[in-house]
Amino acid sequence: MKRSVLLGLFVTASMLASPSFAAEDLCAVNLKTIENAKSQTPPEMTDQVMESVTKAKADQAKGTKEGTDDCIAETEQTIQQLKNANKGGK
Repeated sequence: MKRSVLLGLFVTASMLASPSFAAEDLCAVNLKTIENAKSQTPPEMTDQVMESVTKAKADQAKGTKEGTDDCIAETEQTIQQLKNANKGGK
């Protein structure tokens, strides 16, 4: 239960902060949210999350709008998967 609550707080904080940041910062905020949630990541998802983070960082490194958009999409999907995996008091 604690894991779900903490992950929920991280997700909520990143979503509340997102309107005040530029798109590039949203990618960084989402990456930080995932980093903060690492301790709550179910062991079976660790490799998947790390691959997603690697892909998102590569997209971010492109420095283009398309790269930033891809980074945001990738990280938001990963955050949603983490949130869903931690539902039900896991």
